[in-house]
Amino acid sequence: MIRMYETIFIVQPELVDDELKGLTTKVQDVVATMKGDLRKLDDWGLRKLAYPIDKFNRGRYFYLRTDGDAAMIAELERRLRLDDKVIRYQTVKLEKETVAPAAAQPAAPEAAAAEEPAAAE
Repeated sequence: MIRMYETIFIVQPELVDDELKGLTTKVQDVVATMKGDLRKLDDWGLRKLAYPIDKFNRGRYFYLRTDGDAAMIAELERRLRLDDKVIRYQTVKLEKETVAPAAAQPAAPEAAAAEEPAAAE
């Protein structure tokens, strides 16, 4: 039975672009091999973790939206669990289509500069 899933996985913050590309390619291969449908794969960037995980205070977040069956998710989670570069992951089943929150954008320098004089007063 085809269902909708969202997976968020966090990888080590110091990975270089080649390692990140290899990891995302591996995730895409798992979905394609298990006859799933990859709807979206977003890099949310480097963010501070709520608490340290394996001595990491920051992590690089990825958002994955797929359609597939439970076997695909089981294989995807197995691969994420075995990869040392992944420090956390979580998959949820969706009841209806949702809009993924956009990655946080860094504050514009003009906006930060405009706020500073007001804060100093």
